[in-house]
Parts: sequence; C-alpha cells; structure tokens
Amino acid sequence: METQNSDPNPSVSAEQNLPAETAEGQLAAVTAERDRLAAEKAELHDRLLRSLAEFDNARRRQEKERSEFLQFAAMDLVRQILPILDDFERALKVETADRDYAKGVDLIYQRLFEALKKMGLEPIDTAGQQFDPNVHQAVERVPTEEADDQAILGEYQRGYNFRGKLLRPAMVRVAVRS
Repeated sequence: METQNSDPNPSVSAEQNLPAETAEGQLAAVTAERDRLAAEKAELHDRLLRSLAEFDNARRRQEKERSEFLQFAAMDLVRQILPILDDFERALKVETADRDYAKGVDLIYQRLFEALKKMGLEPIDTAGQQFDPNVHQAVERVPTEEADDQAILGEYQRGYNFRGKLLRPAMVRVAVRS
C-alpha cells in the first residue's frame, strides 16, 4: 500500500497549519533574540571605543613620561657641568700675564656656555633686582641705608634655570634696611 503525500514540502504546510499563537511566540522569540544581539553589539562597540581611548591615553602618557625623562636626564647632565662653568668664570676673573692663555680660556668658556644655552640653560639675572626667594638664595644680609630694602647687592654664585625650571638658585648678598 502506497501512501501518497500530496504536499511536496511538508515543513511549509506544517507551518501554515500552526496555530496563530505559535507563530506569535516564534516572532516574539526572534524579536527578543534580535534585541539581545543588538544590545550585545552596542556593549561590544562601547567596550571597543573605551579600549581605543584607553590605549590612546596610555600612548600619550608614555610619550609624555619619555619626554620628561629625557628632559630630566639632560637637566641632570647640565647640573653636573655647572661647577665646571663656575670654575671657568673664576679663572676668567684672575689676572694673568699671558694674554693668549686668557683668550683661550675665554674662548672655551664661551663655547661651553653657548652649547649649554642651546640645550636650555638660562642664567638668572641678579643685577639691580629685588630679592626673590623662588630664584635667589640669600647668603648674606647686609644692613644698609644706601640701597632699597631687599635689593640684591652682589652675587656669589650665578643661578640658572633649565627650560623654564629652576636648576640652581643664585647665591646673593641682600640689603636690609635697619
């Protein structure tokens, strides 16, 4: 006995014969799945954007730290060279009979000073200035009526800034009104 199925596609006919409630249930399930996937996609997109922002911030922070490290390394080197510069300044103040020797010392001093200036060394000017505890170190306080109160009378050791930051304060003699 041969059973003949008149419907060539049994799954289509089965769906057509399903009650309306089952079709609505499937539609609700598919809609819920779509909403869940859309929310998951939005969350993953948000996480991706946050990760990219964190990476960019970390890269900027690393570049800034590297730059500061290089600047600090240069600052430390210049700080170690300052006593040599001071020695040259003292040598230039000494009178000598050999003019060629004095000229050579002056030339070396000028070249060293210019090289340090190119790196960012800036001398602190004290002549005719008022005492500023942020850039000057008072080594001696001189009672006098001839100068303004807190005026700088002389400089014992030159002070320097390096790229806008105080490297070494100037050691100065300060007038004090009595």
